[in-house]
Amino acid sequence: MNLNVLAVVAATGLVSVASAEVLLSVDLSVVDTITITATGGLSSADASGSNFTGYLLADFFTDAAATPADTSVSGDLSTAANASDGSADLFSGSTSFGLNVWSFSTDGTVGVTAGAVAFVGSTTWTVDAFDYADMLAGNTSGDIYFGADTDDDIGGAAVLIGTWNVVPAPSSLALIGLGGLVAGRRRR
Repeated sequence: MNLNVLAVVAATGLVSVASAEVLLSVDLSVVDTITITATGGLSSADASGSNFTGYLLADFFTDAAATPADTSVSGDLSTAANASDGSADLFSGSTSFGLNVWSFSTDGTVGVTAGAVAFVGSTTWTVDAFDYADMLAGNTSGDIYFGADTDDDIGGAAVLIGTWNVVPAPSSLALIGLGGLVAGRRRR
């Protein structure tokens, strides 16, 4: 491809823009437990809002009936610009497929800055078996919207700041478990 063709392709917008960075990793490897860890990824946009609203991991669940109630919390997950209060909460509205993280900072207004690290720390929650099963059956990646606590906030004031992913993917966990069964059976 010569330089003239490259210039035309770039000018017409056919060159793809880099995708949003992964900002949060979700670990579901411990039964009835979810751990969300900051990756050090950079926010793709400026955003601020109420600590009461927080941010949404969009399309996290496959069943809108999931309503996680954390029964145990430990950790310090927060936005990089705001101090953690050590007590982040999880929420999902009855018609929402997203997982909301809220009430995570000592500050009333929280935010992220474009081009800067979005989140720091890690928090672990214990959830009930129904919600855990739905988390395992859910998507392995999606978008993060700041200033959103349910799906109906997307498209309004909520701002897309990056993405989340599950590590290791739940299907990988199942394969690891099956591998362990096979290995155990061979030894007998």
